[in-house]
Amino acid sequence: MKNQKVDDQTEAAGARSMNMGSKDEVLNGNGSRHATAEHRLRQLGIKLPAPPAPFGIYAEAVQTGNLLFLTGMLPTGGREAKFIGRVGAELDVDTGRKAAHLAALNALAVAREHLGSLDKVTRIVRLGVAVATSGDFRDQPKVADGASELLRDIFGEDKNPSRLVYGVASLPLGAPVELELIFEVSA
Repeated sequence: MKNQKVDDQTEAAGARSMNMGSKDEVLNGNGSRHATAEHRLRQLGIKLPAPPAPFGIYAEAVQTGNLLFLTGMLPTGGREAKFIGRVGAELDVDTGRKAAHLAALNALAVAREHLGSLDKVTRIVRLGVAVATSGDFRDQPKVADGASELLRDIFGEDKNPSRLVYGVASLPLGAPVELELIFEVSA
């Protein structure tokens, strides 16, 4: 029974970070104010993956002034895509959302590696989401919400970015989604 309770709590934490429309406020230990991004990660039981290594000749993160630009983030683990296919053809919307969620975790891992802490993020300026789809697929925003919900759960609604979502014929490694993120950061 003890293991079942732990499994249920882990599942609930994962569900909170993927729950569309979740309005849960995650507070710090004393409940008096909003928690930091790093604290929210711990509270939600989210462990970031190792930052993905580049798949070509480029920098994964470039900072100029107080803006941090991330390269296209894919739903990868190690050196391979964990999801392959087009949404609306080989993959359904829920699988596309999971791919967007993983790509967002990879983006956070790269940002943390570059900044030292996600607490240095003062705002998410922009989230661009490319979704590889079949020609008649129209639910790209539902797929993109897999990334948007994670970012909201970690940084709070007040740091929600502007967002551009579009469908494409194919993406690198055959992945169903690719994210572009721009963060405003503190010194």
